[in-house]
Amino acid sequence: MNFCSDCGNATSLKIPIGDNRERSVCENCDTIHYQNPKIIAGCVPTFDNKVLLCRRAIEPRLGFWTLPAGFMENNETCLEAALRESEEEAHASIENPIFYGIFDLPHINQVYIFYQGDVIDGSYHPGIESLEVKLFTENDIPWKFLAFPVVELMLRHHFKNIKNKNSDIYTGTINKSWKK
Repeated sequence: MNFCSDCGNATSLKIPIGDNRERSVCENCDTIHYQNPKIIAGCVPTFDNKVLLCRRAIEPRLGFWTLPAGFMENNETCLEAALRESEEEAHASIENPIFYGIFDLPHINQVYIFYQGDVIDGSYHPGIESLEVKLFTENDIPWKFLAFPVVELMLRHHFKNIKNKNSDIYTGTINKSWKK
């Protein structure tokens, strides 16, 4: 951050009194500008023991497959964000959503939160951010064409839960060194 969003003057990196990290601090009004991780909320939408994936119509990873997920907006809960993203990306309404997983991505300052739920009436079609949406069995997932490592981890956890007939919550950390 180069300029204060409160007064427009220059900022500089300093460790404010009582803090232990460098922050952008306005040199004029002393406003401390905190930068915190972004929250991404999404769903693992299912129907007839299949998972609904979206093929991305936008960068990053245009043309690759993902779970419906996106940045949480102000004034919404994590669940509301996840359900909204399912509607926006796949025109899929989700019922009986349950908390399913949380992933830390500290190297890019993100936290992913996933819910699992059923696609109402198996009804879906591509939204503006999706080239196509499709239901997949585990064997049909385009594993080599998944957009992000977090999607692969969540899907592998989901299919493990199905095999073990449980609904464990998955947590993990993905960092730069993660490899498929």
